Amino acid sequence: MKKELMNYEAILKVTGAIVMSRDPEEVALLTVESVKSALHAKGCALLLFNRKTDELEVAASFGLSDEYLNKGPLSSMRSIAGSLKDGPVAISDVADDPRIQYPDEARKEGISSILSVPIVVGKNPIGALRVYAAEPWEATLADVNLVQALAQVAGMGLELARLYKGLKSSIEILKSKRDPKVLKSNKWTPYEGVPESVEKRKLSARNLA
Repeated sequence: MKKELMNYEAILKVTGAIVMSRDPEEVALLTVESVKSALHAKGCALLLFNRKTDELEVAASFGLSDEYLNKGPLSSMRSIAGSLKDGPVAISDVADDPRIQYPDEARKEGISSILSVPIVVGKNPIGALRVYAAEPWEATLADVNLVQALAQVAGMGLELARLYKGLKSSIEILKSKRDPKVLKSNKWTPYEGVPESVEKRKLSARNLA
């Protein structure tokens, strides 16, 4: 029962951050902290997929050293690649698994097992949420379900934060185009940000009619 309560607390903590915050960094940090605490893991990291480089980049981490985080680029094709396409992947022994890109660095960090779960928005994987254990760990279905749930919530939160920032920017642009001080210099008419050229075409069409 205690573990179940911790799981619920972790989910509530992350969902609460999404409701109260529009900062994607804060959402990511609360997610990794909550997962680590709920599972008593060594560490947790939220990785985002860079489509330009085909690499996974660390967006937030908790419990991992800077040395390990800066060990080198993470290839989406080599670093537990299946977790981006096929769903959760559990690595029980990092020392003897070809899916690990940096096994020596993992051992040096004191990592024994890894659980990697995709972060999906819509149908598109945007990254992975990874849990690192210091001792050999056979993740239970409850463990996997918790990490999956938080990965989905985090993905939704990151997407909402991105949309909010984009919407805010669009609103600010529209407001500036309706500002009489800006309209004259930018050649915009006061008709809700309609370009002068568009308005002229409307007038011409009326005259022809």
